[in-house]
Amino acid sequence: MAKQPMLKFVKVDRDMPEKRAADMRREDFQEIYAEYAEAKAAEQASRCSQCGVPYCQSHCPLHNNIPDWLKLTAEGRLREAYEVSQATNTFPEICGRICPQDRLCEGNCVIEQSGHGTVTIGSVEKYITDTAWEEGWVQPIVPASERTESVGIIGAGPGGLAAADVLRRAGVQVTVYDRYDRAGGLMMYGIPGFKLEKPVVQRRNEQLEQAGVAFVLNCNVGEDISFAEIREKHDAVIIATGVYKSRDLGGPGAGADGIVKAIDYLTASNRKSFGDTVPEFESGELSAEGKRVVVIGGGDTAMDCVRTAVRQGATSVKCLYRRDRANMPGSQRETQNAEEEGVIFEWLSAPKGFTGDPVDGVMVQKMRLGLPDATGRQAPEIIEGADYVEPADLVIKALGFEPEDLPTLWDQKELQVTRWGTVKAEYTTGATDLDGVYAVGDIVRGASLVVWAIRDGRDCAEAILAKLDAKGGAIAAE
Repeated sequence: MAKQPMLKFVKVDRDMPEKRAADMRREDFQEIYAEYAEAKAAEQASRCSQCGVPYCQSHCPLHNNIPDWLKLTAEGRLREAYEVSQATNTFPEICGRICPQDRLCEGNCVIEQSGHGTVTIGSVEKYITDTAWEEGWVQPIVPASERTESVGIIGAGPGGLAAADVLRRAGVQVTVYDRYDRAGGLMMYGIPGFKLEKPVVQRRNEQLEQAGVAFVLNCNVGEDISFAEIREKHDAVIIATGVYKSRDLGGPGAGADGIVKAIDYLTASNRKSFGDTVPEFESGELSAEGKRVVVIGGGDTAMDCVRTAVRQGATSVKCLYRRDRANMPGSQRETQNAEEEGVIFEWLSAPKGFTGDPVDGVMVQKMRLGLPDATGRQAPEIIEGADYVEPADLVIKALGFEPEDLPTLWDQKELQVTRWGTVKAEYTTGATDLDGVYAVGDIVRGASLVVWAIRDGRDCAEAILAKLDAKGGAIAAE
C-alpha cells in the first residue's frame, strides 16, 4: 500500500523559511525570507490534515483549493500544484508574499486550533509559483480565439490586472489606463521591496503586455482623457482606481515641514529602488536618513513605513498607535519583523499636535481603552495629564486612505457613490448604475487587501463575459 504523504502534523513541527538576520536585512530592500528547498516545501505541505471542511479555503477570499495543492506539493507533483493554484488565483506568488495569512488561511487552519501550529500555506504558495516561473511552466496567455469586444480598465493595480488577465484569456481586447509610469499600482509603488520584490510584479505585467493587453500609462483620467471618451471607446469600462487620498491629521503645527503622507514617502522610496531621479528624496524631504522618525498609525502601511525608515538609515524609528497591540489592524507578523529590526512601538499613544517648523516633535497624549464602540472595538480614551513631546525630524502619517471624488474629477455626476465616497457597485459583479460601467477593489470596498481586489477583478471579468455572451456582444442596456 502506498505510503500516506499527508497528516504529518503530529510528527513534523511548523517551520517557516529561513529569515535573514535583522542586522543584515536592515541594510537592503530585498525580501527577508529565503525560498524553501523542494524537500522542505514537501515536508511542510505534508503537515496538512486534509480536513473534511477546509477552513483555510473558506477563509481565503479567492477560495483557493489549498488542501489540493498542498497534497500535490507533498507528493512532489509541483507542476500540477501550480496549475491548481493558478486556476483560482491570478497572482499566487504575490499573495504568497503579502497576504496576511495569519488573519486568513493560516489563521483558520484546523491543526493550529488543535495546538500543532498552522501549515505554512503562504510560503508553500510562493514556492510553487516561483518554481513554476523558474521551470517555464507559466505559459504565455494565448486566447483560443479573438473577440471584437473591448474593455477599458482604469487602474493597473491588482483588481484591474486580474480582470485584464481573465478578459484577455477569453479573447477580449483590453486597454488599461493608469496614472503612473509603471503598471502594478500599490504593488509597485506602495509595498516595499522587502515584502514584494518588484521583478515579481514586472514579470506579470510583461505577461499581460505580451498577451496583447494595451497599457496607456502616465494617463490621468479627467485630464489627459475624459471618462466619457473611455466609455465611447469600449464596450465596457471597469473602474479599478484604488483609494489614494490620504486621511489627514489636524492639531497645532499639522502643516509644518517634515510632516509627510505615507503614500508619498513609500512611492519615493520605491522609485529610488528603480533608479529613478526623485528630487524629494535627494533633498531629504522624503528620506529618513539621519533622522528621528515617528510614524503615526497601526496598519500594514505604517509597518511598511517604519521598516523602510530603518533601511534608509534613520537614527531612531518609533510608531505611535492609539490602541494596544492586540487591537492594531496590521499583521502581527509584520509588527514582529519591525521590532526585530529596531522599531519601537508606543502603544496607546495618539498625536494632539506638533512642535517646530520644520517639525521637531510630536505632542503625544496617552490613551486607555474604554467601552467598545459601534464596531465592537474598545474605544481609546485620553488619560488627562499624561501628555509628553516625542522628538521627531520626520513624521509620517499612515492613517489609511479614502477615495477621491471621482464624480467631480471625471465630470460624472451620475456615477453613484456611497456616503464614504466609494463607488456604488454590486459586490458579486461590480456592476454600477451606469450601463456598461463596473467597479472593483478598494474603490468599492474602501482600503482593503490585494487578495480581495484580485477576487473582485476576476468576478467582474466573468460577469462581463457572461453579459457579452448573453447580449451577443452588446453589453450596454438597450
